[in-house]
This record gives sequence, structure tokens and C-alpha cells, in this order.
Amino acid sequence: MDERVRELATKLLRAGYDDLPEREQRVLRRIASRAAISRNIGEVKPDTLTFGQRIADKVAAFGGSWTFILLFSGAILLWVGSNAWALLHPFDPYPFIFLNLILSMVAAVQAPVIMMSQNRQAEKDREAAGHDYEVNLKAELEIMSLHEKLDDLRQRQLEAHFAMVEERLLAIEAQRQSDHKTGGNKPAQ
Repeated sequence: MDERVRELATKLLRAGYDDLPEREQRVLRRIASRAAISRNIGEVKPDTLTFGQRIADKVAAFGGSWTFILLFSGAILLWVGSNAWALLHPFDPYPFIFLNLILSMVAAVQAPVIMMSQNRQAEKDREAAGHDYEVNLKAELEIMSLHEKLDDLRQRQLEAHFAMVEERLLAIEAQRQSDHKTGGNKPAQ
């Protein structure tokens, strides 16, 4: 199979097998062994994620939801409303400095957690793009191989057809010469 892979590299990619990146070598090995290359990229087993990754995903999912926006808006309105109602002895007088401190702390904790989740998503996207490249490359190489096979088949058909035409022309020429020698007297049919 090793020789077949090297032959495919030269024929289809016009490069030596050792000169190709690992990903392209893997695709050629799969083509040579007639193995499928596609797989489900989105399938992630929960036990492969760390505790921090699972928390980051859940915080990012909740922090980017309408539920969070509505709950947080309600909490802010409740805070401001309760301070405005207790004008004589507000627990956080205008300009709501304690509320600003709480909002800043929530943002300071939430932002890095969301960024961790985004980094994981970017990693999954890169893996999916790499997989897409491998599948597309294999499909392209398989199509090129099919084109070569069809071209070869068509070439053999044309050669056989031309050989048959040449054989018929020789037979016609031989018949014509034979008719010419006999004087062209053919019985009427």
C-alpha cells in the first residue's frame, strides 16, 4: 500500500509523498485503503471536557440568552426602583455606586468565562474546517481519479473503434481491388 500512496501523491497532487503535510498524507492513505474519511465532528463526549470547560459553556450559554438579559434588566430595575422608593434612607443613593460596583464585578468574572467558551468554540471550528478540508480534498482526488479512469476507458474505446474502422476500410479496399481484377462483373441482385 505504501507504493500505492506514493503513486497517488505523484499522480494526483503532483508532489512527493514526503513533501506533503500530514493532513494530505492521511487523506492519501485513506484513499489508498478505500476508507471513509468523514466523521461526526460535533459529537463531543461530556467526560472529555474538564469541569472548568463545562462551567464556561454553561455560563456562556446562560449569559448570552434572553433569560439572562430579562432577569438582569429586572434586577437593575428593582434595585433602582427600591432606592427611588426609599428616598429618605436609600441603601444605595443616586448615582448607585454600589450597583455599579456589582455590575463591574459581574462583568469582570463573566467576560473571561465567556472568552474561554469562545476559545473552545474557535478550536472546534478549526477542527471542523480541517475536517472539511480533508473531506473536500479526498472528494476532489477521487473525482480526479474517476476522470482519469473515464479518460482511459474512452481512449481504449476510441482505439478499438478506429481499429475496427481501419479494418473495414481495408476490407472495402480489398473488395474494390478484387472487383477491379474480376472486371467489375457482379451479378445483379
